[in-house]
Amino acid sequence: MRNRLSLLLASTFVLSAVASFAQSGSVSAQGKVDVAVLLPDSKSSVRWETQDRRFLEAAFKAAGVTYSIVNAEGDKATQQTQAEAAISNGAKVVLLVDLDAGSGATIIDEAHKAKAAVIDYDRLTISGPGADFYVSFDNGAVGALQGNGLVAAITAAGIKTPRVAILNGSPTDNNATLFSAGAHTILDPLFTAKTYTKVAEQAVPGWDNQQALTIFEQMLTTTNNGIDAVLAANDGLAGAVISALQNQKLKPVPLTGQDATATGIQYILSGWQSMTVYKAIKAEANSAAALAIAIVKGTDTKALATGSVDQTAGGKNAGGNAKMPAVLLAPVAVTKDNVASTVIADGFLAWSDICVGDFAQYCPADAMAAATMAATMAPTAAK
Repeated sequence: MRNRLSLLLASTFVLSAVASFAQSGSVSAQGKVDVAVLLPDSKSSVRWETQDRRFLEAAFKAAGVTYSIVNAEGDKATQQTQAEAAISNGAKVVLLVDLDAGSGATIIDEAHKAKAAVIDYDRLTISGPGADFYVSFDNGAVGALQGNGLVAAITAAGIKTPRVAILNGSPTDNNATLFSAGAHTILDPLFTAKTYTKVAEQAVPGWDNQQALTIFEQMLTTTNNGIDAVLAANDGLAGAVISALQNQKLKPVPLTGQDATATGIQYILSGWQSMTVYKAIKAEANSAAALAIAIVKGTDTKALATGSVDQTAGGKNAGGNAKMPAVLLAPVAVTKDNVASTVIADGFLAWSDICVGDFAQYCPADAMAAATMAATMAPTAAK
């Protein structure tokens, strides 16, 4: 119970901070800008406000370009309005994380009419004419890492014929489709061979964690708690699974995640989550910012976008961009064994973000020492 209370308090603090960030970003959007960043929400993942925003801000400030960063908080009409305001304010580049393909295509079309370039950031807008550039991770590889991570966790747990449930991300997010496809390349042969049994699979609208909790509770009910492992598409959905298991006083099961959030790492260290996928968001943000800055300053972008993607894949978008210049970064699987050498070593998270409250007991001694030192120095630094 104390664990759940600590998590609830921590979550409330994070959501309050995120809301504050989002509001301040909306205010900053009013002036004339070179680059307009359109973030999608703060519910699907805290990364948009805690990670992407700060890295993009730092890159634009260092380059001396004007910018705005706003968050639509999951509302397509709000994102459309934010885009129109940015275009009216003379944005030369729109860096877009769409909420769905249709609304994203509309924003891209309006930007192009105003002679502004568009960078699809993290999510590929699969409808319409397509953006000018795409910066993301190899999202099929993300899903494959999750599939392999689940298999490894099942094997380590000694479960011989596991009953597997799958919680996919939002059906309107092309990334969620790619994550699922990648995971299924690993799991489907096992389902076909009847080595594993898939007992449930469902997409979670809008990546909404509360809906994920309801969905997974229903999965537990229909299977009479007969779920031995869960493929969850990100840490937020994994957290919903953990809440449902704890509510039913069930034990941990092999469970995947994504985004390497502080909460996800806490659950990994405490044994409730098996792995997460770390996407080096600083590298992603810096790559997108470098493209945007080059466009604003009129310098060559060819050396920056070293690959390409087919925005028309699947034959559903004949008028799209079959060879969109792209930057595709490599994701990394994180387990209990490599937290220090991945997210900590990169400065993505600090031990002081993780080793707090009831989770401190699961941190290694040297990590606790680092966290304690950071906490001791913080008041001094503030002065």
